[in-house]
Amino acid sequence: MLLNVSEVQTKKDIKEFIRLPYGVYRGKGERYDAWVPPLDLDIRHIMDRKNPIYDHTEGKFWLVRENGKTLGRIAAFIDRNFIEFQKTKTGFFGFFECYNHQEAANALFAEAEKWLKAKGMEKTLGPVNGSTNYQLGNQIDSFDEMPVIEMPYSAPFYGKLIEEYGFVKARDLYSYRMNVSENDLSEKFYRVSAIAAERNGIKIRLANMRNWDAEVAIVKEIWEDAWHDNWGFTPWYEPEFKAMAKNLKLVMIPELTYIAEINGEAVGFCFPIPDVNFAFHRINGKLFPTGIFHLLSARKKSKNLRVAAFGVKKRFQNKGVDSIMIAKLRKDGLATNHLYIGEFSWILDTNYPLRNLLEKWGCERYRTHRVYEKNL
Repeated sequence: MLLNVSEVQTKKDIKEFIRLPYGVYRGKGERYDAWVPPLDLDIRHIMDRKNPIYDHTEGKFWLVRENGKTLGRIAAFIDRNFIEFQKTKTGFFGFFECYNHQEAANALFAEAEKWLKAKGMEKTLGPVNGSTNYQLGNQIDSFDEMPVIEMPYSAPFYGKLIEEYGFVKARDLYSYRMNVSENDLSEKFYRVSAIAAERNGIKIRLANMRNWDAEVAIVKEIWEDAWHDNWGFTPWYEPEFKAMAKNLKLVMIPELTYIAEINGEAVGFCFPIPDVNFAFHRINGKLFPTGIFHLLSARKKSKNLRVAAFGVKKRFQNKGVDSIMIAKLRKDGLATNHLYIGEFSWILDTNYPLRNLLEKWGCERYRTHRVYEKNL
């Protein structure tokens, strides 16, 4: 029987789209125990046309079936903000999940490609789950370890499925980690950081949780200044950024949330979040009725932090601001019993200054996510 690709339209389709990965990763065949199920409500949210992402984005979702069995899923997106800022007619594929079935994967990619081409796109980039400000990349190594919070996990055969269709590497995104319990930063590092702080007038303060909206505005300004020239950058849409910041506040550790200032100007920020993926691993995508209690407990028990939100304004880079924040995070994290392993992700493969700095701090590169591209 021929493969049938159909657009997700009904409640039954949505449920199949959400639950398909459970068959891929935890089905009767080979199991991938490191996979962490995302929350069902998060997937529903990105599919909900009331989501503010659709103020600047178009999206479609499909399933592929054979003999009544669903074999895979995919989405395609056109982000007008990305197109305008990057000056490129590039669309995305995302939310790709599929059994190890090349024909099914090809059918999904072809459907997404056909839609993007009809919309005037000249290139496809992916996996990108809606926007380059969200999850992106296909994991290509380190399959035996669970990903950290908000980092995607991919089956080991996905790379072959993607490349066999004709996609090639666009960029690699690296994850670095520092095992704090085994690797102490040298006294020289702390001494040099202290000298840089005094010489440049750098002061580190805690973010004001009671005045969160004002802090969010400061972070957005720094973020866009720091990452403006990076590959794949897209300016945040204000309602999305506020929603992201609101969610972030729920899991952050206030005593480890920093803003760096020079002469009263906010020039950098470091907002680490506790890695609670070990709780997500258990609750199988269901926040209610009991999943929420597992997550709240995990926030207190987690000893690992992911430094995902981090930046320094360009004209203040190379002044030691980043090193000072990391030195403080390490000391404060140990003192408050919140930090054994710190992860920095993701880092562009071409970002050699930051990669060199992380390696100088004793971090190891241990995981890679690949973003692919294909001309239409």
